[in-house]
Amino acid sequence: MTSQHVHGLGPREYGEGEEHLGGQSVEELLGGAHPRLLSVDSVTPELAGVLTYARMVTDGLVFVYALDLPDAVRVLTDPDVQRVDPQTLGAAAYRNLMAVPAEHEEVAVESGAVLHSVHGDSHFVASKVLYLPETVRDLTGDPLPDEGALVAMPSRHHFVYHPLADGSVVDALNSLAAYALGAYEDSGEAALSPRVHWWHRGRMVSLSRIDHDTRTFSLDPPEHLLAVMTGLLRLDRSGRLATRASDRAMPPSSAELARTTTQLIADLGQDEARPGEAFGAAMALALTQCAADPHAALPETWSAWATSVRLGSAWFTGAQAQECHLGGDLVAPLPALPAEPPADARAWLDALYLALVCRQWERIGRLCHVPLDRLREDDSVDEYVLHWVDTLQSFFSGRPMDDTVGRLLDTMRAAAPDAVTHAPMDYVHRIDYAPVALFHAVIAADHDAFTRTLAEAVEQHAAHWGDSRAPRAVVALGPLAMASLAHDYDFPLAPGLPYLPTYLLNRERVEDIL
Repeated sequence: MTSQHVHGLGPREYGEGEEHLGGQSVEELLGGAHPRLLSVDSVTPELAGVLTYARMVTDGLVFVYALDLPDAVRVLTDPDVQRVDPQTLGAAAYRNLMAVPAEHEEVAVESGAVLHSVHGDSHFVASKVLYLPETVRDLTGDPLPDEGALVAMPSRHHFVYHPLADGSVVDALNSLAAYALGAYEDSGEAALSPRVHWWHRGRMVSLSRIDHDTRTFSLDPPEHLLAVMTGLLRLDRSGRLATRASDRAMPPSSAELARTTTQLIADLGQDEARPGEAFGAAMALALTQCAADPHAALPETWSAWATSVRLGSAWFTGAQAQECHLGGDLVAPLPALPAEPPADARAWLDALYLALVCRQWERIGRLCHVPLDRLREDDSVDEYVLHWVDTLQSFFSGRPMDDTVGRLLDTMRAAAPDAVTHAPMDYVHRIDYAPVALFHAVIAADHDAFTRTLAEAVEQHAAHWGDSRAPRAVVALGPLAMASLAHDYDFPLAPGLPYLPTYLLNRERVEDIL
């Protein structure tokens, strides 16, 4: 992260017009008390002596209660707060703070990241950060992600945040740091903090490291936040997240994707060509084709799925030279490829899911011989993803069922909220965990549980993607793979579920793939 200069870090007065008065009744205290964030520099030794109840919230910021009077704002001292039951005072102050008016606007920065600006005339606007999820919901109607948000409070009248929801997080962090410093220096007596913080599960962690000797600061995210950022970047780049960009963008047509895939396959004979790009394009084509052909009834839809299966298995296990048909007169010669599996656990799951939907048992067997140690080199995924890969490799390699069950239990434990560090929990619950739960019902031979879980998986897929037109929104690939497995085990499946192409699920469109 780049270093930036910090000016004006000397002690600040508490604020012009803010006095330490007294004499209010308990009712007046409860009617005007607010939670308040103060700069540590503004708390003089004299003031600190009567604020023993105050607490540090994060580097440089202190939590106190303050009274909003018609012509002044004063900090509540120890004698003040001792007059009121702590729970009663806390509840009243919270209500008063949430009633403070504030305006919200979105600011798109040059990098494409979106910052959310919240501002108002009240001295307490920045203190709303103490209850960020409630404030965000009140102002926007949207929930704050479980992973929290980056936030800066340059002045008491203003704060800026960026939800940790997509791959723009790195650009947002750098933009927020530059903005926070400039706004802090321009805030005069209202200045609060030049730092950027991570708001996460009710706590704020400072990401800024200030060197007072050189008057510079740098950004130093903790390991957990770096893991979240890495996971968001990889998920976003692979098209797995429903973001504003994916919602607004017009996805390529099937014809455009077919041409792109054909060219990428043709380029695989060149040293600079990457099988992963060709696989990604072929998979996007297969999924997009189902937008216009939701039952997968057309031959060109099957051709796209067959091509994605070929490329997925070839990328991980190698392949002999062959031809890929992509509909019409588009034929792409796939050259012989060596077995050089990438360290991409989610792409391996995609390749296996595709092979399972298309009942490519020989390819599934080869995918299960990809070394797990190689996939463990993927530092963008949580342990539950790797345990899930291990579970599937155990099952489809014909190992004892006790072995598979043990690995499945490891997967479930590793997907608990306190164990997940990379993926957004909404994504884990709605997308990643669905095939795990379905597989559990399959090996337990629990038809009723499978039916319920499949219906829930489809609902969660819809909830994640909303109205997005992204390729992965069209088909619930993981649930489709598990439903295909259940179909072949004679599970009764409810007809007509969305996002599960009928003729792939029931094998009527499935043909041999060389």
